[in-house]
Parts: sequence; C-alpha cells; structure tokens
Amino acid sequence: MEGSSGRAGISKRGIELADYVPKAVLSRAKSDQIEISVRIGRSGITEAVLGELSEQLDKRRLVKVKANRGAVRGSGERAELFEGLATATNSRLVFQRGNVAVFWFG
Repeated sequence: MEGSSGRAGISKRGIELADYVPKAVLSRAKSDQIEISVRIGRSGITEAVLGELSEQLDKRRLVKVKANRGAVRGSGERAELFEGLATATNSRLVFQRGNVAVFWFG
C-alpha cells in the first residue's frame, strides 16, 4: 500500500471488490458513520433502486445499501446482486458484510 491508498481485491468469500480504493474511503465504508440509505426489497434490483443509488452516488460518492431479508437466497446470489448494482451504476463495491454493501463513485 502506498500513501493514502489501499487495495481491496477479492474478499475471503470470493466477492470481487474494487481494485483500488483510497484508505480514507475504505475506512469510512467500514465504519458506522454512513447510514443505510438504499434498501433492496423482494423485487430485487428495480429501476427505482438503480435511480436512487445513482442519484445518491452523484451527491455523496459513498452509499451504504442493504438487501432486506427475502431479497436474496444465499451468499452467492447476494454477491451477484451487489456486483450487478456496481456495474449498473458505474460504481465500485468497496465493502460488503452480510446483507450490507458500500458503493463508491470516485
């Protein structure tokens, strides 16, 4: 790691995280400073979810998302859901724990 940058890479569970994330962003993503501001319901990724996440990323750059119970069946499906969100919003998945993920647009 150099300067104020960190490397994320692949997590223990095989979820692909952003390759290069500044340490400050990663630290904030892991903290409780950010409230969950987007929730994914049983309908999964809808246009409304994509629109809301994109809008929040434009304004705040770092957004915490939670997949509610029933939105996904297991960890593999959850990983696909979060990776799909990152791709669809041109953001980076910088941190994921359980049903919560943090996306960064930077």
